[in-house]
Amino acid sequence: MDYKLYLAAKDEKDIFANLMQYYFYDFSEFIDIDVEGDGQFDYYPHLDSYWSETAIRFPYLLKINGKYAGFALVRQIQTEEKTYFSMAEFFIMKKYRRSGVGKQVAKELFDLHPGAWEVFQLATNIPAQRFWTKVISEYTKSEYQEHDDNGKKTQKFISGEVGYVY
Repeated sequence: MDYKLYLAAKDEKDIFANLMQYYFYDFSEFIDIDVEGDGQFDYYPHLDSYWSETAIRFPYLLKINGKYAGFALVRQIQTEEKTYFSMAEFFIMKKYRRSGVGKQVAKELFDLHPGAWEVFQLATNIPAQRFWTKVISEYTKSEYQEHDDNGKKTQKFISGEVGYVY
């Protein structure tokens, strides 16, 4: 499948906001979220930050065969104890799921941001848990940590350095 993953330009923020509507629709199966009075889901609260905090937030758009097909929002999180990347949001339109493109895109994102990663899924989102566990296990050759905590499942690993788990 011919796909293109790239950092979105500021003038593509509206495309992100539009695609977020489909993401929220899909996600409404797992969290208590409803459309607003105008029939749309609320604006993603941190979306603007991805174009103002470009050193730690990375908005990626995905095109398949020249058509918008999804997105990923990657963050770098810094605490006193550690610095790591997080997959803040990841969305592939339903028609492209189970084609292998999601796995390819995820691995490409890990390669684009080498270092420590934490990827989490809600406890209620079993399809996401299956996807991420499979992708991360394959990517790291099973060299990762996984734990359940506070209603979510989290995988921790190092990209670009198979065999090392932080």
